[in-house]
Amino acid sequence: MTDRTLAAVRVDGLRKRYGEVTAVGGVDLEIQRGEVFALLGPNGAGKTTTVEILEGYRRRDGGTVQVLGEDPERAGRAWRARIGIVLQLTAEGPELSVREMVRQFADLYPRPRDPDEVIGLVGLSAKSNSRLQKLSGGQLRRLDVALGIVGDPELLFLDEPTTGFDPEARRQFWTLIAGLSSGGVTILLTTHYLDEAETLADRVAVISGGRIRATGTPAGLGGRAARAATVGWLGDDGPRRVHTDEPTRVVAELGARFGGEVPGLTVTRPTLEDIYLELIGDEQGEAQ
Repeated sequence: MTDRTLAAVRVDGLRKRYGEVTAVGGVDLEIQRGEVFALLGPNGAGKTTTVEILEGYRRRDGGTVQVLGEDPERAGRAWRARIGIVLQLTAEGPELSVREMVRQFADLYPRPRDPDEVIGLVGLSAKSNSRLQKLSGGQLRRLDVALGIVGDPELLFLDEPTTGFDPEARRQFWTLIAGLSSGGVTILLTTHYLDEAETLADRVAVISGGRIRATGTPAGLGGRAARAATVGWLGDDGPRRVHTDEPTRVVAELGARFGGEVPGLTVTRPTLEDIYLELIGDEQGEAQ
């Protein structure tokens, strides 16, 4: 049974409507302290509305919400200082250097981290005196993270953090996020990149049509680990495949048939993308 005393976020029966449209129709969520939790869903699924309610930026119509032990609708400045929100603030930033920008944000918090330490943590020490206009897209996104964590948050919200990144920049960013998690920060991540969720998240939830369709580890979501496997190999007449619940037995039989190595042997199960697409079904066209 889950130890609910450890929960950083507890949501029960969350509902939100915009006129006649139900954006969130009864969401239940629980995120443990120190966990990286990915919320996945197509555009219009209710993902953004849910996150904004958790951040305290949007009022709900029903249900209960506890974030770090408080209701975001009623929480004050002390609570807000305990959360970090990574927004895309710096793309049109003022004429400041990286260090000046981080120090400016640090002054907003009662117990901030050392700005130079934060700049080093996000890998921008060499750019600390550079003006924002001189930074690359990946460097600006790292600065966004620096601004989100300089207040030393217990809970960090990351909304589509690597959109537009090239593969190398994305992987560098993943290392940064993994480091924050290992330091004890709870992270709520929204992303359209399923490989990102699979790499970073301890657990994931899929939201579609304003409801949570499944929650679990990336490897076990939707019964993924127990799904039938596909065993492939190269036979005398070309590529062969068989779907089976007993891949070990099939591989052993193939090994005996070929007298050792099986040419072109592959054993695969449904990917996280396969499960995700199955879960969201036909809900992708629903408006948020």
